[in-house]
Amino acid sequence: MLRQLDVIIDTAIATNSRMGLFAYVYRRTTAQILKEVELGNFEDNDRMVKFDVEFANFYLDAYHAYSNGLEVSRSWDFAFKNAKEPLTILQHVMLGINTHINLDLAMAVSTVMRERELAEIENDYNTVNRILSDIVNEMQDRLGRVSPLLFMLDWAGKNSDEKIIDFSMAKAREVSWGNANLLWGLGIEHQGEAIKNIDGVVLKLSEFIKAPQSKIIGFLLSLIGRFEERNIGKVIATLRED
Repeated sequence: MLRQLDVIIDTAIATNSRMGLFAYVYRRTTAQILKEVELGNFEDNDRMVKFDVEFANFYLDAYHAYSNGLEVSRSWDFAFKNAKEPLTILQHVMLGINTHINLDLAMAVSTVMRERELAEIENDYNTVNRILSDIVNEMQDRLGRVSPLLFMLDWAGKNSDEKIIDFSMAKAREVSWGNANLLWGLGIEHQGEAIKNIDGVVLKLSEFIKAPQSKIIGFLLSLIGRFEERNIGKVIATLRED
């Protein structure tokens, strides 16, 4: 799984594709989860390995399908297509986070817990939330290396840049838990319409991430983007530095 993410990142570096930005953040997060599994920090560590693989496959399958011209969800299609747009690094990361957490995560949970009680995984699900919260500050610091004016989002509200990341990586998981309950309750055979509806909501969030209605936020994002590193290889290499 990590190797497949590395291939995506390496390809992005070679082609200077912004798809590698979310792929890096996701790899960092996935590696941390697997580390916690190795330390035995979940109630059911074996199940968490299976869950992590299932969850990752939704992203990997979407990436490969899109790369081969096949149909993907509307929200992934939006995120991948906008990799060609000169948005800020934070926006590209958030587009991936929004889709993978708000859509894929709910489907992964309902799939892994099929014919089992959903409540059995809730504590481990919440443990992941705490782990994500711990790395929010780290990711903010790393993004600041390649986006030197990212701190300017503080002007729109205290620690708003951190709040944006925290919402995407943690708060969205709370919404996804509700969606997981819905899909699990419907069963695999009856999820189609619900998944389409969730995808539609996620797409609207993605559109908001791309073009915030706030003129202040829009102006700051535009200014931030002007001073960011454009070379994806340099960006990812800098993000990787200890």
